[in-house]
Amino acid sequence: MFPHIALAQDKTWQPGPYPGVELMVLHRHPDTGGLVVLRKFKAGCTIPAHTHPLANEWAYVLSGDWEEAGATYTAGTLFYAPKGTQHGPHTARTEVLSLTTFDGPLTVT
Repeated sequence: MFPHIALAQDKTWQPGPYPGVELMVLHRHPDTGGLVVLRKFKAGCTIPAHTHPLANEWAYVLSGDWEEAGATYTAGTLFYAPKGTQHGPHTARTEVLSLTTFDGPLTVT
């Protein structure tokens, strides 16, 4: 048996760090503050260039069209941003749903 099970049906969407972004926290590590979240980006939403100074980020696109550096990516794309590395801007061409992991607290600068 897995020691942690999260059912999306038991979770709620909450506002993300940018307008047009919502987060559903599936798991928060009690010691590191790391998170596993579903992220929903509204169509047309642009996230400015930013860094996560306290966590590495992995984002897997589950659905939608995501534009990054002039290229469009779709479901099945994995992005990785090492801690402290600037990334973005990103634009959701359609509604985008991603499964994202931060191995430390979610902070944005």
